[in-house]
Amino acid sequence: MEVWLHAFAFPGKVAAGARAAERAGYTGMLVADSQNLNADVWIELALAAAATERLRLGTGVTNPATRHPAVTASAAATLQEESGGRAVLGLGRGDSALSQIGREPVPAAEFEAGLERIQGFLRGETVELEDGTPSTIGWIAESEQPKVPTFVAATGPRVIAAAARHAEAVDFTVGAEPERLAWAIGKAREIEREMPLSLGAFVDVAVDPDRATARDLVRGSTAILARFGTEGAPADGLSEVTAEGIERLGAAYEEARHGQSAAPAAQQLSDEFIDRFAVCGSAEEVAERLLALGELGLERIVVVPGSLDADPAALAASNERFATEVLPRLLG
Repeated sequence: MEVWLHAFAFPGKVAAGARAAERAGYTGMLVADSQNLNADVWIELALAAAATERLRLGTGVTNPATRHPAVTASAAATLQEESGGRAVLGLGRGDSALSQIGREPVPAAEFEAGLERIQGFLRGETVELEDGTPSTIGWIAESEQPKVPTFVAATGPRVIAAAARHAEAVDFTVGAEPERLAWAIGKAREIEREMPLSLGAFVDVAVDPDRATARDLVRGSTAILARFGTEGAPADGLSEVTAEGIERLGAAYEEARHGQSAAPAAQQLSDEFIDRFAVCGSAEEVAERLLALGELGLERIVVVPGSLDADPAALAASNERFATEVLPRLLG
């Protein structure tokens, strides 16, 4: 199983975090794109590429609205060139990057159109823009590097289907309940395609012998992922506890306190909800649950290790336990 680390683009921290992730043995690192909450993702990814030799690097995730598809494709291809072929492009409908500027997530049909255009640009093709104008990024067409693979973060069936039609990979954002992930995997596999589709999942993870401490580390980040379940996805595979928690969360979520454990919406999440939706507990418990998710057919876990306001010392301890006690078991 591949194990990727999710990170936020804090100035002065991404390159160091990438070096630490490479030393620990992570497959790659994905950095969030949220211009009002964090630093510029592409600058930070470039610094991370310069600071590492093996680690794969990409956005976790960007969207086709805050930047034109040609701009995103050019940035991703530049990272591919400068990193020696280690880039990936994580793409989604948009969350805080859009809500912080008063916009809604990109509609599924518009997202699919943007995904198609980005993929065309990354293949060096001539792409037809919205108004019918043909457009090509010539230097990408002449590049000797492999095409940047696109990973789509998906919750609902329409975006899962779009990913299965056009992307190299899909990373589900549906939580850690096996039944829900099995539903999402089934939806992806319904779409016929010539090449295999790589399957992964974003999972909130905290490792601490004190389960209450572990829950608090991911309370805010769990609220982010769980809120996606309110955006038109059916309840297939969700336990009653999780379905009810997602419904309450959708009504109470505050964009101004996005990703914070101290936010009222995050604080109202029950212990049972977090235990089901996230993966929290001792190293042994965390390893067993993540290995079980791999048996569903996942090739990749993207570890979301803590909320934006998580206690730094507790977060560092959790990350160290994961790196030394859990990661070696997952990598085999």
